[in-house]
Amino acid sequence: MNVVTPQWIDVGCLDDIPRRGARCVQTGATTIALFRTSDDRVFALEDRCPHQGGPLSQGIVHDGCVTCPLHNWVISLESGVARGADDGATRAYACRLDGERIYLSLSAKPGTGR
Repeated sequence: MNVVTPQWIDVGCLDDIPRRGARCVQTGATTIALFRTSDDRVFALEDRCPHQGGPLSQGIVHDGCVTCPLHNWVISLESGVARGADDGATRAYACRLDGERIYLSLSAKPGTGR
């Protein structure tokens, strides 16, 4: 069985992202938003709401979710899946902290987004 090990890239420091905020990294044609929660957990989603492509990085981070600034869709930071009555998902990416450094895997998490 072939197991693919994710390749991790250093994308910055935890303090580069404000608490309950986001910052973006560009990877080719894709923009990935890194989100920091109030308790310093970090998540990564494609910076594109599944509804109409709004910039999730400009949304409000709360309760493990981000609310899109265009039409108030609530997206899970963990899975990228829309919550409530809305239906859709954006790509979620694995990220991890090593001390204060943030590492991102450019492979989308299985079963997320398009």
